[in-house]
Amino acid sequence: MTASGIAEHAVETFAARERQRFLEQNPKSVALAERARHSLFGGVPMHWMADWSTPCPLFVERAQGARFHDVDGHEYIDFCLGDTGSMFGHSPAPIARALAEQAGNGLTTMLPGEDAVVAGELLAGRFGLPYWQVTATATDANRYVLRWARAITGRKVLLVFDGCYHGTVDDVMVRHRDGRTVHRSGLVGQAHDLTRYSRSIPFNDIAALEAALAQGDVCALLCEPAMTNIGMVLPEPGFLQKCRELTRRYGSLLIVDETHTISTGIGGCTKLWGLDPDFFVLGKPIAGGVPCGVFGCSAAMADAMSQARRHASEHSHGHSGMGTTLSANALAMHCMRANLEQVMTQAAYDHMLPLAARLAEGFRGLIGKHGLQWSVTELGARCEFQFCPQPPKTGAEAEAAFHDDLQMALHLYLINRGILITPFHNMTLCCPDTSEADADRLIATLDEALTELLAIPGARE
Repeated sequence: MTASGIAEHAVETFAARERQRFLEQNPKSVALAERARHSLFGGVPMHWMADWSTPCPLFVERAQGARFHDVDGHEYIDFCLGDTGSMFGHSPAPIARALAEQAGNGLTTMLPGEDAVVAGELLAGRFGLPYWQVTATATDANRYVLRWARAITGRKVLLVFDGCYHGTVDDVMVRHRDGRTVHRSGLVGQAHDLTRYSRSIPFNDIAALEAALAQGDVCALLCEPAMTNIGMVLPEPGFLQKCRELTRRYGSLLIVDETHTISTGIGGCTKLWGLDPDFFVLGKPIAGGVPCGVFGCSAAMADAMSQARRHASEHSHGHSGMGTTLSANALAMHCMRANLEQVMTQAAYDHMLPLAARLAEGFRGLIGKHGLQWSVTELGARCEFQFCPQPPKTGAEAEAAFHDDLQMALHLYLINRGILITPFHNMTLCCPDTSEADADRLIATLDEALTELLAIPGARE
């Protein structure tokens, strides 16, 4: 018996049956996977695309709204939505129009247009920070903000929470183990000792937070308002306010990364919870699915950035180490403006949030019905069921609740019946095109999966 309450042999029996079903009903995906093996490393354009629960990659033909179709003609309800990259649905009509409008007017020029001005004004009005910069991704935004934080404070150490997600910034690839900061397992090709200038502590641990900041060498705390990649972990009451208080007390900056938590509301957790960060980062959904990221800063930080830039350029022309030629390109700016004006609206959130609550309630009902010691965590338009009796409070607790084989078996069952949820954990996201019927179908299908799994002899031994 595992911590999930379901025997391993039952999970494997269940999964084997579902793997066979996938192979039988997806011959074109199977053929494409074999063909791709000869030209793409791992048979996919990015290696992690092969890490899903399917026995071979599922190849997509087209996507629209809350649905996509695979090359074998199957339709899927999508609760993954590009892991937030398509948070407001696939190819929203205003974004499709913006792409067509800009296609013949230049894609990248290294110069701004009116769209940049309008987008900056919209960002400032929505998130409460007066000054903005545009990047290609949230990873870039985090990397550049970290450079600014180190330049402004004159300190080198970055503080992060154990299990955090901030893209592929090298400095965040650390974990907290036995009271020490260590490299994240599975890290490939790491040449430098990240623990020299990065420090990892448990989420929701005020004592550890103050002890880390009190050393006086932390340039910034980079954090998600709620953890979303190690499994969803919500902040304890008052914890984020303590983060703001203690960073100020010890002369460190507060960077809030809302790339995932923007699902909470139109101004994110920053506005909803009054977080008052020095820097704010957002990526993935900001341009409606077109690659783009942004970071905003307070007026005080803008002044400090100007001073840091002047200091760095006193003796030479130099290079800031920030920005690429595709940053803030004309196509992304036009799409971001359209997204902020027409897609990422209060009306969209008013539709999405109640559906996520409906899903969460449905998950709780299934857990009770099947007598499982699992829990559910909610955050805005997303929710997750986790294989632990109480919602986790730290990244370590969330990770301890993982049961990869069970999770992948349940995901594959759903995929085989036309439903996709976020891989690697059990998170769902609702978009403006998701319907109550879609949510109800996910609950009903998961109910069928659990019923069949638990009917295997010895599943509860």
